[in-house]
Amino acid sequence: MALRVMIVDDALFMRNMLKDIFGRAGYDVVAEAEDGEMALELYQETKPDLVTMDIVMPKKSGIEALQDIMAENPEACVVMVSALGQDSLVLDAVESGAKDFIVKPFNEEKGPRNRQTDYSSQLIILRKQLWICPSTGIFS
Repeated sequence: MALRVMIVDDALFMRNMLKDIFGRAGYDVVAEAEDGEMALELYQETKPDLVTMDIVMPKKSGIEALQDIMAENPEACVVMVSALGQDSLVLDAVESGAKDFIVKPFNEEKGPRNRQTDYSSQLIILRKQLWICPSTGIFS
């Protein structure tokens, strides 16, 4: 059975890019949310194996949504994906239960990506940066 993923980001292009990366790798994107409130609702409906979560979003931040999800399911596997790499945000995310924090753009060179992106190499970078999620064991 394929890993069930929910993507949370207010930027449509980022949701589409992550959806494409996971889809090409054979994972099942079961939900997409554009803000923290929608993320919590969709998490409750779909119970995904993995959530990728932006931090800065309207209505409810990614850290607030993370805290709500972890309060509901302490075993949830949530990975923060954000352009903000500030130490305080990383610490807040990890202390709130995030399994990892990935800084956008997530490629080896840390430079901008063009439309001819090698999606499989981006998934490899994601896999290298993700911690093991105990509930799934997918990224071991």
